[in-house]
Amino acid sequence: MYKVSGSLSHETANQVAAAGLAAITAGQLQFDLSELAKIDSSAVAVMIEWQRQASRLGKQLAFQAAPASLISLIDLYGLKEQFNIISPERH
Repeated sequence: MYKVSGSLSHETANQVAAAGLAAITAGQLQFDLSELAKIDSSAVAVMIEWQRQASRLGKQLAFQAAPASLISLIDLYGLKEQFNIISPERH
């Protein structure tokens, strides 16, 4: 599982996108977003690019533990059906 942490915003989007693309190319298909501390709309754009790369490889990504703010942006843009977002289990 590939863990994305820290900031995924305009300032870091290119670097984070490149690291995620490398992870996908290496076979990682599950992305843990639980440690994202700062996001903006660039996060959605990066996720779309990751999804495109996975699709080119005939794969589907799974995003786990996405922060509520990211889920809200995805909903706002009407992209909920585009992503396989797995919510953390509640006990």
